[in-house]
Amino acid sequence: MDSQHWRAVITAAQAGDRRALDELVEGWLPLVYNIVGRALNGHADVDDVVQETMLRAVGNLGSLRDPDSFRSWLVAIAMRQIRDRARRRTPDRLEEAAASDFAELTVLRLQLQGQRREVAEAVRWLDNEDRHLLSLWWLEVAGELTRRELAAAVGITRQHAAVRVQRMKERLETSRGIVRALDGACPDLREMTGRWNGRPDSVWRKRLARHLRGCGYCGGTREAVVPAERLLVGIALVPLPVGFTLSLALGGKTAAAATSAGWSAKLLGALTKPAVAMTAGATIVAGGAYVVTQPPDAPPPRAAVTPTATAGSAPPRTSAPPAPTPKSSPTATKKADPYGTVVDAVERAPDPNARPAALPRRPESGITSTGGPKAVMQHRGDSVTLTGRGYVLVRWQISPGSRPGALVMPSWTGLKGRLFHVASGGWRRMDDPLPGAPNGYATGMGGPGIGYAVLPPGTQQMWQNEYFYLDGSVTLTQNERGCDYGLTVFPSNRDAVVEDIDTGPDRGALRYGLVRDTGTDSAPVPQYVTRATPADPATVPQRSRV
Repeated sequence: MDSQHWRAVITAAQAGDRRALDELVEGWLPLVYNIVGRALNGHADVDDVVQETMLRAVGNLGSLRDPDSFRSWLVAIAMRQIRDRARRRTPDRLEEAAASDFAELTVLRLQLQGQRREVAEAVRWLDNEDRHLLSLWWLEVAGELTRRELAAAVGITRQHAAVRVQRMKERLETSRGIVRALDGACPDLREMTGRWNGRPDSVWRKRLARHLRGCGYCGGTREAVVPAERLLVGIALVPLPVGFTLSLALGGKTAAAATSAGWSAKLLGALTKPAVAMTAGATIVAGGAYVVTQPPDAPPPRAAVTPTATAGSAPPRTSAPPAPTPKSSPTATKKADPYGTVVDAVERAPDPNARPAALPRRPESGITSTGGPKAVMQHRGDSVTLTGRGYVLVRWQISPGSRPGALVMPSWTGLKGRLFHVASGGWRRMDDPLPGAPNGYATGMGGPGIGYAVLPPGTQQMWQNEYFYLDGSVTLTQNERGCDYGLTVFPSNRDAVVEDIDTGPDRGALRYGLVRDTGTDSAPVPQYVTRATPADPATVPQRSRV
């Protein structure tokens, strides 16, 4: 950052220069947004706190004696607003959902991968006090703040700040281990989290941390763990959201009132419009950090009406649509079930004691994945490309407790060759009842206490584990735009599929698996699959035509 330039800008703004005030607000707004957004993890109050911070800073700019201390002064104002907001919150607002998870925004907008992504997601597991401190330490490591400014913002000495930061880092590393373990395949952990609602909190953090300390599977690190501070170096600020409007920026004040308070016409216009460039790839300078902006995301589809249910009941199921009738053609008259005409439809769940049919044997030479042996896809737009001949496991994790509503299904695009839906397992269907489940859950799809994950009409109800057979290549994309869910994709083999689906109630599961493979081209084709490569994978039709 050019400190001499900003010193001149601040001095000019204090003297009443409207252009300097414009530049000051536009230049430092992204820094404040990142501090507040990360401290509150994207809560709906973020916009209000950011705008109140900027209003107070502009209103009290004349009281700033040393322009060189502007950044620490501004950050201290932001932290006071964050603390004031926490004190104002009433008990009935403590469980409000985040407007847009800031950890998710960080991953998506900065395109973080690997352990950098792991650090961003671990923030969800921190308590408020740690998250507030991390919002400053993150920027310190990224070169946006100094330790002196961090300490001043928190209101403690540099020595005390060092102790606080060290303790926070220890809890962050524990949270990273939890994120890593939840992405794994530990059977004990899977059983332990069967009644967890999917919402990170301190109680579950302690439970999972105890499990990690005593579990050889989860405790064994498969790769070298890079310290968080090394991962954060060079990470830019998260861009301001498109649509940062005047009504929010002025805390409800009118434009006339804002003008009388000293806001220039140019600044009012800037705040009335998106605060960042609308062109994909445009680069601006924001508080000394280069920020790559993106065009606005397409609006999510409207959720269907939340199904009503009594406590302990499963969500209503959609009746199966009539199966499409294959159309005859001169080239298909000798083939009763040409590939691509069979679509799996909604079905009744099998009896818990019903063992699956034998799984036909198909040729296997192995599957390669761009996501490696385990591709974790937790956010909209995540994708993995699979190539080869063999079996693939797609494991579901649905979290209506985090965000219920319409579930926008993943899609298979760019298919070359053939793809079949061969089996379902994982010990349960996701709409199976969960006896004694806490926190409002009735099934894996949610419950009346928290809301449901709602499938599009006619969509096949997924199981915990869904197995597919690929002979060719295809890309699977996570299209989350409503209900919160995640997918983990593993290249697998027939023996692993058989072991899963043949494991039933003897291990406490609700049911055995289900075989769908006929061994021929009449085996079901997955829903939401296409040979095309659309710009938005979420637009792939449910009725597959491949």
